[in-house]
Amino acid sequence: MRIPESELIINADGSAFHIHIRPEQLADKVILVGDPGRVEMFVPFFEQIECRNASREFVSITGLCHGKRITVLSTGIGTDNIDIVMTELDALANVDFNTREPKAEHRTLSILRIGTCGAIQPDIPLGSYVFSHISVGCDGLLNWYADRDSIALADFENAFKKHCGWKEQLPDPYFVRASDKLISKFADCTVKGMTISAPGFYGPQGRVVRLGLAMPDMIQKFESFRYEGWRITNFEMEGSAIAGLAAHLGHDAGTVCCAIANRHLHDANTNYHPQVEGLIKLVLERI
Repeated sequence: MRIPESELIINADGSAFHIHIRPEQLADKVILVGDPGRVEMFVPFFEQIECRNASREFVSITGLCHGKRITVLSTGIGTDNIDIVMTELDALANVDFNTREPKAEHRTLSILRIGTCGAIQPDIPLGSYVFSHISVGCDGLLNWYADRDSIALADFENAFKKHCGWKEQLPDPYFVRASDKLISKFADCTVKGMTISAPGFYGPQGRVVRLGLAMPDMIQKFESFRYEGWRITNFEMEGSAIAGLAAHLGHDAGTVCCAIANRHLHDANTNYHPQVEGLIKLVLERI
């Protein structure tokens, strides 16, 4: 089936519309970061840089690190951007850009997001690395796609909504597991996480500046939620869409974040760059 020009836009140079990467420039191992400036932090660790691309918030490099070919790509903030990034990465891997038809043989990418997060449990200290074994999408993105229930953990969703007294006006939350393959690579050096992906930094993460919240006790509800031995560990803003779309599209994906704030303890660290650099080194060694 040929994919029309209006559905998959390809630039004149043969690159994907938003992220400006060409099919031959994409490695099988992909690291996603939010901040475009963070891509440059990877450069000193690479033995060779094959290519660089930049368009809006989407900055990328592809090269060799520890003998492995890796693409590092910035996404900006939010699951709406992840919808763009994951769709275009999959198209680069699994659509022939000349014929506009899906390739006969599926190519599986290994996609790992690294970033920062806020912990909500008192026993997760600042500087901890939290791997999102399960991502909780409060953004609604996955609900726009068919067969969403085939990859979601329905029992978790129902228990969570009941515990929180989930309001009808809010998007239906979805729970999705990360790739077991990636989980196993980081199991011995990260906190086992069940992570809320929020559609904003302030209200959707329970922060009050001048506006009140629709769920004033949201942080307490999230902190106290328990189901089958799991608890909610932290907030971030992209992981649920990465896990959900990857599961749908047949890729291995996960999210690991450095905790730079603890909402329970009302503590934060704004000088977190050394911890992020440590996470970069860890990921490059293990991905």
